[in-house]
Amino acid sequence: MLLTLNQVLFIILTVAAVVVATLLALFLVQLRRTAREGEKTLAKAQELMEGMKVIEAKIDSGLDDLGHVLSTSKKAVSRLSEITYFLSPKGLRPSAKYWPFLFPLIRFGWQQLKKRKEKHHGE
Repeated sequence: MLLTLNQVLFIILTVAAVVVATLLALFLVQLRRTAREGEKTLAKAQELMEGMKVIEAKIDSGLDDLGHVLSTSKKAVSRLSEITYFLSPKGLRPSAKYWPFLFPLIRFGWQQLKKRKEKHHGE
């Protein structure tokens, strides 16, 4: 039984159509899997973005608190500067002539206290 040219071409086209249909079906199945994975990834990305928003809010509140702390520290330093400026000419300079006598006395007293503590702890 011999096949005519039309029958051979029909068989070839049929096989080609089946192969193309099979490849198209496999491609669509893979595309569907990829789309599902993409949806899962997108959902996780949205969850992470929500977490980032919470972190961002905490950081913003921390920065606001830090600004308040910095302004308070700046005020404290300026007040301390004013106090030292006031004490330097009125308190330290007039008493500076007594410091050479007071430092050795303070040092001697401190050494005596240390010896007394050592004796007390040694007994």
